[in-house]
Amino acid sequence: MKTFFRVVLGLVPQLFIIQSYATECTKLVAYGNPEYPPYLWRSGKNPDSLVGANVAYLNEIDNEIKTSIKVRYGGTWARVQEEARYGRVDLIAGAFATEERKKFLYYLEPAIANTRTLIWVDEKDPLHYTKWSDLQGLRGITVINNSFGQKFDAYAKSHLKISTVASLRQAFEMLRKGRVRFLIYEEWPARAFVQRYRITGVKSLEPAIAEEPLYLVMAKKSPCATAEMRERLVSAHQKVMKKNPMPNLLKENAELWDQNAN
Repeated sequence: MKTFFRVVLGLVPQLFIIQSYATECTKLVAYGNPEYPPYLWRSGKNPDSLVGANVAYLNEIDNEIKTSIKVRYGGTWARVQEEARYGRVDLIAGAFATEERKKFLYYLEPAIANTRTLIWVDEKDPLHYTKWSDLQGLRGITVINNSFGQKFDAYAKSHLKISTVASLRQAFEMLRKGRVRFLIYEEWPARAFVQRYRITGVKSLEPAIAEEPLYLVMAKKSPCATAEMRERLVSAHQKVMKKNPMPNLLKENAELWDQNAN
């Protein structure tokens, strides 16, 4: 009898853990890059949450799976990725695919959008850019833990001098002050920042350094990352994608960002 009670008592903590996981999975929490308009940005009215095209897209998935998805502000983009690495958040509302990230993230197919990454320079800079090697020997800047695709990331690590800062606004400020020769960032978010904050004296260069698909992803260590939940998410995601809502969502949220962002 004593042995029986010891076994039962030993199971109690596990039962509480299972119950806790089940409770948590009645809702999912997503973080994202807070400097990524019109896809994502920090709400001016509610600083604890994010708004943008990706939030609107997740709301449609929410309606399909009947499980609440809350998109919250989780700190800088670097901090968001660390939270996902250790399973302290369920979803990231938009990320490129890299081999390193695949170690701790499940990628939900298909991609929600394709993004272009551009080089930004001082508008008076005579830099003639047509290929990656044209950037060798020049000092560049981007945001911490940003990726621009596996191929360019590998090339940049071996051949380019690119520093990182915590925010896109800080990166643009360094470019304008002449502390760096070029800035690398995705086209839509960078243009949104330039327009909204009236950043003058800069220009983007063609061709794009990379064109990469943007995915919804789930943290592998999230208590909710079960096969059943992933299957529900993918099924809902594919159903929503058939409606092709992202072009309209991006247009609507670009206007919203310009009107209401801080």
